[in-house]
Amino acid sequence: MARVRGLSKADLKLWAAFTQSIDLLPGKQRLSVTPEPEPAPAIDPKPQVVAVALPKLKAVSKEIQVDRLPGGLDKSTWKNFASGKIRAVRRLDLHGMTATRAHMAVTNFLERAYGEEARCVEIITGKGEVMARELPHWLNHPQLRPLILAVAHPHAANTGSVRILLRRARGVIAEPSAFAALAKLRA
Repeated sequence: MARVRGLSKADLKLWAAFTQSIDLLPGKQRLSVTPEPEPAPAIDPKPQVVAVALPKLKAVSKEIQVDRLPGGLDKSTWKNFASGKIRAVRRLDLHGMTATRAHMAVTNFLERAYGEEARCVEIITGKGEVMARELPHWLNHPQLRPLILAVAHPHAANTGSVRILLRRARGVIAEPSAFAALAKLRA
């Protein structure tokens, strides 16, 4: 493949904009900044967007904490969840992902699981990794926090994984394919 020499149009435009903010040497001229017409947006004749409405849940004021009984959950359900009697029906392994990619994967995973009415899911982060530190922050994000009821480690010795008890999706009628379409649009 032949290498193109010189600056691209985008580079020239950026350089011209930069030169507007500096003092030039005597005898030198500024590059002119000419606005380029914006390209027309591509129009897809058959949009494949599926409207998905996540339920409007009450704003949750308290931060969710791992291995803590949250308000709104009875002690027997908490005991069943924390002891592992409520089994995880879906798993997401974050090993080998960058933090940005893992954050998107967690968001998509939890929204999809909620839409599919999964009750308990598991996210594997690995011990002592960045993901394990960041996951509680991601779970408390306003986009995800209303979906989550409780978070616990599957075992006291296993801190490289968390199990998440999702709220019940009441009054939501959505097909899993709709969430897949939504995830593709975000990517």
